[in-house]
Amino acid sequence: MNIPEDLKYTKDHEWVRISEDGQTALIGITDFAQQELGDIVYVEIETEGEDIAGGEIFGTVEAVKTVSDLFMPLNGTVIEVNEDLEQSPEAVNEDPYGKGWMIKIQLQDADQSNLIDHQQYASLIGS
Repeated sequence: MNIPEDLKYTKDHEWVRISEDGQTALIGITDFAQQELGDIVYVEIETEGEDIAGGEIFGTVEAVKTVSDLFMPLNGTVIEVNEDLEQSPEAVNEDPYGKGWMIKIQLQDADQSNLIDHQQYASLIGS
């Protein structure tokens, strides 16, 4: 199971890569999440430009077996959506921490108290 040490995680199986200046963050689903979902066939994110509070839904991911909501880990404005996923949703399975990123947000505040580190996330999933 791939759990990069330089990322933060949520209990909803999203990862967060905060920029060096602390102003923006990339968000995607974890390796564990993509394995649990199986082959991802569609990613729907129609929230570009919207302010979304932490815990709210920012999109959905559809796998062969199920559809799953994507939860915003932090308060922020969606400033970019990974448009490559429209044509290649399988990138989430192949490279969840790279080409499979989902959204980029402008952070609205510095509160990251709901995020956990790689060790806490490994414990959460029993890895």
